[in-house]
Amino acid sequence: MKDMSWESYRTFLDVARQGGLTGAAQASGLSPATVGRRILQLEEAMGRVLFQRSQTGYRMTAEGQALHDRLLAMEAIARGIESWRQEGQGTTTVRVMAGTWVTWLVCENMTAICTGRDPFRLDLSVSERRATLAHREVDVALRAVEPTEPALISRPAGDVAYAAYRRRNAGDALADRWLAVSEEDAVSAYLRWPHERMGGSIAIVVSRPRSLLDLARSGAGQAVLPCFVGDLDPDLERAGEEIRELRHHQWIVANGEDRHRRDIRTVSDRLFRLLKSYSDLFSGRRPSRT
Repeated sequence: MKDMSWESYRTFLDVARQGGLTGAAQASGLSPATVGRRILQLEEAMGRVLFQRSQTGYRMTAEGQALHDRLLAMEAIARGIESWRQEGQGTTTVRVMAGTWVTWLVCENMTAICTGRDPFRLDLSVSERRATLAHREVDVALRAVEPTEPALISRPAGDVAYAAYRRRNAGDALADRWLAVSEEDAVSAYLRWPHERMGGSIAIVVSRPRSLLDLARSGAGQAVLPCFVGDLDPDLERAGEEIRELRHHQWIVANGEDRHRRDIRTVSDRLFRLLKSYSDLFSGRRPSRT
C-alpha cells in the first residue's frame, strides 16, 4: 500500500463526522466529487470498505470505525502539539462548534465573543452534528443533548423553541408549500420534521439550513426555524403555534482538562452570557419585532 497523506485521512474524518459527501464538502471546502474520489482512493489503498452508502448518507462499516478511532487519536496528538506550539508563541486558538443558527447569532454579535484586544484567535465550525470533544476536535461546543461523557463539563444555556415561518402577510397561500433540507442532511429533529409531517407538501429542498431563512423571506414557502431566528426577522411571521415537540435544552460543553485555560474559559463565559441575553427569544416568549 502506498503512503496516504494526512489530507486523505482528514477527508475520511469529515465524511464520518458529517455523514455524507455534501456535509464533508461544506466542512472541507472541497467539491463533493473530490471528497468521493478521495474516499474511493482511500478504500482502494486500504483494501477495505470503510463506508456503507445509502440514499440517506454514508455510515461507517466496522473497518471504517476501526480506522476512525485510530485517526482520532492521531488528530488529538497533532492538535495538542499545535496548541503547545501556539502557547510558546504567546497566541492560542479557541475552536468553537455550533449549529447553523447559534453560529449565525454569534456572528451577529461577534464583539461580545472575541475582539481585537484578545490574545487568541477564534475558529468557528458550523455543523448540525454533535461535536466530539474527547479527542480535541473542538474546545467549546453547543449541544442539544446533555453530555454523558465523564471527561466533559457542561453548563445549561436554556431552551430552544421552534415554529413554522412564512413571509409576512402571505396568509394561507403558502400553506401547502414547505421548504426542507435534504433527507441526507436532515440530522436535527427540526430538519426532519417537514419530511416526517409534511413530506407530500415539500416544494423546495436545499442542502444547507441557512437557505431556509432566505427562501422563507422570499415567499417561496414555509420553513421550520428556531424562534430566536424567525421572531427576529421583520420580514417573517409565524405560520402557527410553537411546535412543542421540537423544544429542547442546550448546553455549552468543554473538556474538563481545559477548564483552567483562560482563553477557553473566556470564550465559554462570553458565549453563555450572549445566549442568556437572548433567552426569551430562544424560548419563543418574546414577540417578533416590526
